Amino acid sequence: MYTSFSEIIAALHGSADRKRMVAAWGVDGHTIAAAAEAVKQGIADVTLVGDRDMISKACVEEGVSEHLFTVVHNPDEMKSIAQAVQMIRDGEGDFLMKGLCSTDKFLRAILNKETGLLPPKGTLTHCTTLEIPSYHKLLFVGDVAVIPAPDIKQKQVIMECLVRTAKAVGVAKPKVAIIAATEQVLPSQPASIDAALLAKMVDRGQIKGCIADGPLALDVAIDMESVKIKGLVSEVAGDPDCLLFPNIESGNVFYKVNSKLVPGVKQAGMLVGAKVPCVLSSRADSIETKLNSIAMAAMAVR
Repeated sequence: MYTSFSEIIAALHGSADRKRMVAAWGVDGHTIAAAAEAVKQGIADVTLVGDRDMISKACVEEGVSEHLFTVVHNPDEMKSIAQAVQMIRDGEGDFLMKGLCSTDKFLRAILNKETGLLPPKGTLTHCTTLEIPSYHKLLFVGDVAVIPAPDIKQKQVIMECLVRTAKAVGVAKPKVAIIAATEQVLPSQPASIDAALLAKMVDRGQIKGCIADGPLALDVAIDMESVKIKGLVSEVAGDPDCLLFPNIESGNVFYKVNSKLVPGVKQAGMLVGAKVPCVLSSRADSIETKLNSIAMAAMAVR
């Protein structure tokens, strides 16, 4: 089991099976710098789809050799995104990355019923991976970016995607904490009822491959001292691999509190549920975050 992004990157560097990444509208400096590091560190081979002049300019500005990449010239932003998705469909890449384009445009291409990457009746969700200095292992968190108010079926999908991502980096049987405002099951708090139902579904084998408990308030979910003080008996509390949040507001706030107020935190983000992993980080995210995201996606390729 890998406990840091540096361990994951080192493992990929030593792999003989290098994955192929296609960057949609990969014309900006941050995307190109992260992609260059991915190539240099043996994480992936990279194809950039976008305006060649913009790519060449960004390479010069970042001090990156354009020869590190395969460049597919397409000067139209929307058409380049569609072309990148089609390349994945045609087997010319193993995973996709969002470049300078907006999330809305990127998602529209992935979700297109005729030419996109979502399987029939599939659900797309966002999986965030966090390396927090004060926590003893990687945390896989969802959903912080795509599904605003998941119903219980969507929560099941989010949980299964979190578990699949954790397993991709060596967690044999991930522990899932299903988060609510309290560890009590209260009729006045629907999130606590959903959490209890999901936990029981895991107990009964309806959701496989993981251990789960909920509802769990965040303190008892991630802090063993709080577990001891409250006298909670749980296989998950204090030691989860995955945090399933009840809605996008709570998940997004957790993610941004960590990214802005926790010194030394490292992170990655990708879409799960499509035919291939799709790197989805903010256009403003650091090169390191984008490189971590590329590494996670490369590990998650099936």
